[in-house]
Amino acid sequence: MAIAKAERLMNLALCLLGARRPLSKRELRDSIEAYLEAGSDDSFNRMFERDKDDLRELGLVIETVEGLDGEIGYLARRDSNRLPPITLDAEEAAALGLAAKVWQQARLAGAASGALQKLRAAGLPEDVDPYEAHSALEPRIPVHEAAFEPLMLACRDRRPVLFEYRKANAAQPEPRHVEPWALECWRGHWYLAGFDRDRGAERVFRLSRITGKVRSRGARFTAPVPDVVTVRETVASWAGETADRSALIRLRAGAGYPLRAKATAVREHGDGWDELEIPYGHGLDAWLVEFGPDVVVLEPAELRADVVDRLRAVAKG
Repeated sequence: MAIAKAERLMNLALCLLGARRPLSKRELRDSIEAYLEAGSDDSFNRMFERDKDDLRELGLVIETVEGLDGEIGYLARRDSNRLPPITLDAEEAAALGLAAKVWQQARLAGAASGALQKLRAAGLPEDVDPYEAHSALEPRIPVHEAAFEPLMLACRDRRPVLFEYRKANAAQPEPRHVEPWALECWRGHWYLAGFDRDRGAERVFRLSRITGKVRSRGARFTAPVPDVVTVRETVASWAGETADRSALIRLRAGAGYPLRAKATAVREHGDGWDELEIPYGHGLDAWLVEFGPDVVVLEPAELRADVVDRLRAVAKG
């Protein structure tokens, strides 16, 4: 939802909830700045009717009352819009506490802490401390990339973005115009899924490869957002998680521990090198390039050729 519309709906809801008597359209228009800027009466009426319907869809009970002078008034009574009491058992409180502790950075840290305070104020039992219920667990979601927060907001607000992105086999970054859909953390790295306008297709981007600032573009999405965004599945296929073949590589001793963790077989080769068999799938060539001179691909031939081509591209840059 656009920020301007969300603010307008919030102002309308506050006016209706705070009124002691039904308010007419004219009074609401005079009280809300966005309605004053609506222009003609027809534009205001259409905007007001849409906003009223949206608030009702969100669950706000809005009453329509006919006044003595025949003018229609609107009111949202507090007793009709009061939430039921919050009741949590020890396990539910612990789960919420753990979820709140996950976010240690970015804007969600303050929001999570505030939510717990409101739960305590709403009647969370004093003898249940969600932070201590499972003290042995200390979850963390690392957010070191500067691109995380602007991309999180862009995903929320459905705003296209522009950023510079350096591919694994490229020496220089390239501009990307993206309609962001979702952010997801997989094996310690953050990834963005979205629609790449320049390539006209869905793409997944690793945040650590975004350079410079993420800039918002004042435009609408041009592609539909899928109901399910499979970030992890896409990245897993790139990393060979769903591979049904094996590659044989030579790895320098004492290097490439992520590769060793994935290896199905490791043999000492001598002269400071080991031979490894690792799952082979889409994107393995880009991953191997990251290890530079510590990796030599032996088989299959097409993988070796792909890695050599990527290294040559980096050397030329």
